[in-house]
Amino acid sequence: MRLDIAGTRGEHEGDAEGTRMTDATSRTIDVPGAVLTYDVRPGSDADTTPLVMVASPMAAAGFATLAGYLTDRTVVTYDPRQSERSKLTTDVEPNPEIHADDIHRVVQAAVGPGPVDVLASSGGAVNMLAFVAAHPDRVRTLVAHEPPLVSALPDRETAFAAVHDVRNTYERDGLGPGMAKFLALVMHSGEIPADWADRPAPDPAQFGLPTEDDGSRDDPMLGRGHMVNTTGYEPDYAAISAAQTRVVLAYGIESEGLITHRATVSVADALGVEPTRFPSDHGGFLGGEYGQTGDPDAFVARLREVLDN
Repeated sequence: MRLDIAGTRGEHEGDAEGTRMTDATSRTIDVPGAVLTYDVRPGSDADTTPLVMVASPMAAAGFATLAGYLTDRTVVTYDPRQSERSKLTTDVEPNPEIHADDIHRVVQAAVGPGPVDVLASSGGAVNMLAFVAAHPDRVRTLVAHEPPLVSALPDRETAFAAVHDVRNTYERDGLGPGMAKFLALVMHSGEIPADWADRPAPDPAQFGLPTEDDGSRDDPMLGRGHMVNTTGYEPDYAAISAAQTRVVLAYGIESEGLITHRATVSVADALGVEPTRFPSDHGGFLGGEYGQTGDPDAFVARLREVLDN
């Protein structure tokens, strides 16, 4: 399983072979508590609805390959307030409502008040569900790709206990042990056992993670409440259902049985829609960014099919 969150912890690697990138203009915007950096890639067809692509905590760099396939559309990407080029100016822990407000300000600055389509992946999908509830007429189609909403799972209590165990391990022992527990959790298929937190801790070395604690606690995934605030968020399903936005809950076929797949299905059920299958896995759109490669050719074909439907 490839994860966008891994992309926040290393250098991204160029575009996939065969893709073509347009020049991106990078800009900044001051928002309450942060200075955000976002990118705009003008499309060749001015009449095509702009496409906004968001994740969290993965930054704009993770969408470089995908943007190279979509040169007909104006594409907007951004770095969430805890990631890469964006800078925090407050100690307040971000939550999906704060991120949703950030995205709204970025979109307004980038393309104005007109309708947009959105591909939102992982934590970005959670944030965009909050966005749609708050701005019901702003998005034409939202493709919410694998939102990790533990709050929607039938085994939410044991799953959320496991999330807290990951956070507690990180705060106590540092990045390696915390991320090793995180990876073991998101790679687990099926419901989370009640004794999950009591099981032997995985060895960070088996994942290529550091075994020594460097004392830092600023990892975008495990720090600043991101994981707990994202997975525990309770969407306003009634407001989302009443919005003008067509919401597509999407999951990668290689993610079946994992938390992100099960959460996607549960959210789709809560909204009364059928989940939609996409190629590859949680990072199916990646083409070498952060050292990860999904199946971007097939992913973009499926994305176009869904957006044009």
